[in-house]
Amino acid sequence: MNLQQTFGHELALAAIPNLRPIVFVVDDDVSVRESLELLISCQGWQPETFHSAGAFLSQPRPLVPSCLILDLSLPDANGFEVQRRIAEERAEMPIIFISGDGDVPTTVRAMKAGAVDFLVKPFGHDVLLQAVREGIERSRMALDREVQLRDLRNCHASLTPRERQVMALVVSGLLNKQVGGELGISEITVKAHRGQVMQKMKANSLPDLVRMASKLRPSHQAIHLA
Repeated sequence: MNLQQTFGHELALAAIPNLRPIVFVVDDDVSVRESLELLISCQGWQPETFHSAGAFLSQPRPLVPSCLILDLSLPDANGFEVQRRIAEERAEMPIIFISGDGDVPTTVRAMKAGAVDFLVKPFGHDVLLQAVREGIERSRMALDREVQLRDLRNCHASLTPRERQVMALVVSGLLNKQVGGELGISEITVKAHRGQVMQKMKANSLPDLVRMASKLRPSHQAIHLA
């Protein structure tokens, strides 16, 4: 399978029982991989090393906090291409670029695209470890948000079609009487549906429900955990 096929392959999701953060290393230099593997292990993180972008991207995406140490120049891909694909497929995984060369435009491009850091070889271990800590924390926060969003979607999916209509109109600012007029039902019926919506969505107040509706809208941008 070539790199293009690998990138186009739908990535399977694998919940890993070991909850230790994973630090992935993609570098074609075996000495770099071995050195970083030892350094990462000593910090209590789980290292996973790969010699190419294709080998890394063919692995299932882990649902634990993680980050990627990525060599800018790889045999099968440019690091920026890999960064773009990861942003599409694994948006919760921060990237730390490493490279033998690092001019200002290249560094700026990487950082603008969301990289945690851009380190030029040889780099200090302390600098790398600090970047990894930041990356893992970013990943942890992103996964926490996605778990919350997944639960919210499940609650919304439990609503009946009528309840979803009522919810949409209520969060738009309409009063019960106005909602009833829009749907051709009585105000009492609206109140009943609204009560069910609040219960199923686990909303404590109308502002709470409005915030939930706002989070549900950009669902096409979310990371799919299930």
